[in-house]
Parts: sequence; C-alpha cells; structure tokens
Amino acid sequence: MGGTPRSSIGHILPGAGFVAVGMWHMFNHMKLFSQQPETYVAPVWFPVAGARYLELGLIIAGSAVEFAMEMFIDHSTLLPFAADGSIPSDRLHNHEHAIICLSLLVYAAAAVHLDRVAGAGARARDALCLLLVAAVFAQELLVFHFHSTGDHAGVEGQFHWLLQVVVAACLATALLGIGFPRSFAVSLVRSACIVFHGVWLAVIGAMVWVPSFVPKGCSLVREDGRDTVRCHSKESLHRAKALANLQFGWYFSFLTVFVVALYLYVCKRYPAAAGEAAYMPLQKDAGDDGDDEGMDVVDDAHKGGVARGGSVHGFATLEIEV
Repeated sequence: MGGTPRSSIGHILPGAGFVAVGMWHMFNHMKLFSQQPETYVAPVWFPVAGARYLELGLIIAGSAVEFAMEMFIDHSTLLPFAADGSIPSDRLHNHEHAIICLSLLVYAAAAVHLDRVAGAGARARDALCLLLVAAVFAQELLVFHFHSTGDHAGVEGQFHWLLQVVVAACLATALLGIGFPRSFAVSLVRSACIVFHGVWLAVIGAMVWVPSFVPKGCSLVREDGRDTVRCHSKESLHRAKALANLQFGWYFSFLTVFVVALYLYVCKRYPAAAGEAAYMPLQKDAGDDGDDEGMDVVDDAHKGGVARGGSVHGFATLEIEV
C-alpha cells in the first residue's frame, strides 16, 4: 500500500493550525501576565495591531477549506450524499470531521460579531466566546468517542483514545476559564493543551497513514473504502499500542519542558514595569450596582485596548507585537 496522502495531510495540516493558535495564545498569555501580574485577565483571543481579527480570520478560512475538503473535494464524486439522499458508509467519517470544522467556523465568526456589537459587556462576551470554544471541544470529543471508523480496538483506535484525553483537557480548561478569568494557570494549561492537541493530530497523520512509520508487524490495509493499520498478531497489536502510549508520554514530557522554558524566557524578556502601580481600585458610589461595569472596564483594558494602546482607569494595556 502506498498510504493515503489525503488522510495524512488531513490530520497534519489541522494539527499545524492548532499548534499555531496554541503557541500564539501561550506566548501572549505569558507576556500579559508577566507585564501585569496583578491586573491580569485572560482574553479568549488576541487581536493584532493593524489586523485585529487576523487570528479569527485564519480560523474561519482554515475551517472553511477543511470543511470543503471533507465534504466535496478529493473524492470519487463531489457530492457528499448518494443519489437517494443518504450518506454513503465510506463518507461517514468525512461528515463527522466536517462537523468539527463547522463548530470552529461558528465560534470564530461569532467571536468577530460579538466583538463588533456595541453594548455587550466584556465579561459577557468572553464568557460566551469560551462557551463556544467549549462547544467545539465537546463536539470533537463526541465525534472521536463514537467515531464511525472503528471500535477503538486497533492501532488507529488507540491513537484516537489518547486524542480524547487531550480534547477533554481542552474542554475542561475552557469551562474553567469562564469561572476563573483571572487565573493564569487555567489559561496557560488551556493554551498548552491546544498545542498538544495539534501535535498529536500531526502524530496520528504520520504514524497511521505514512507506511514507513507503521509499527513492525502491522501494515496498511484497505477497509470500507479507506486505509487503516491492521496488525498481524496479538503481540504486534500490543506492541503497537504500547508504542503509541510511549509516544504520548514523550511528547507530553517534551511539551512540559518547553512550556517552562518559554515562560522563563518571556518573564525575562517582558518584565513588569518598575515603579508602576500594581493595582488601582475602581471607585463607585454607595448603593450603585457597578461591579459588572467595573469588571468590564478592566477586561476592556486588557482586551479591547490591545489594538488601540493607551490605558483605561489606571490599567495599562498590552501592545501585541507580531
């Protein structure tokens, strides 16, 4: 078998996208926390000076392209349905992957719209955006847990079981971010999980569909219109699963070391301004229900002011450099 380039690339390219977004978030969360540790509030996404919606625009474009690839392109027929309107059995996994792409597209488009709508509080916007992020990971967890491509008993299934662990961590940290918007630990772990999510997707694309990486005693076979790995004996299957577990552990360890090293570098490169007030309380009249408004001012200082510069009520904003 020569392998399936579409299956391999279809995992590696989305994996690279998750790595890019996760690294972008990780670096900027570290930078923001290093410069303003006492007033840190975690943004859901980071604007770019001169191109405010670059991150969200790339997510929309990438999701739309992948959706089109799954549903229409690189198949014997461009139509995702059979002549009678049913879904062919060999296209079920394409529809499942397309649902994840659609969820990502909905999140990014909604985040752009919410940012442009006047009158919505910053806390409410961030909470809703994080709920949409959680919906993406919940959708992905559901799809991979009940994947139509197998019963999770083979090599491919083992890789998908481990992927579910990472997706579940992404889901948990997205939900925790709603209740703890000032927690740097939650934001850091969420960003690292997104990076690991992308790394593991790329690993799946390489280890399952590149023939030279298939474990010893296993081979690529054609089943139900798609290529997958099948092992020739129980011993080979156990060995292949153990290798997948070992890879997961090694990549996890490497990522942990990388996150610590990056954090130390960012703290050294972007220290907090000397002599700058760490905290300035907001004033409000007695009996005035201004807690939410005050919090919105703080959040806007961290998020909305990123692209504009300046400060709001004593809270310095962060200028993100690209």
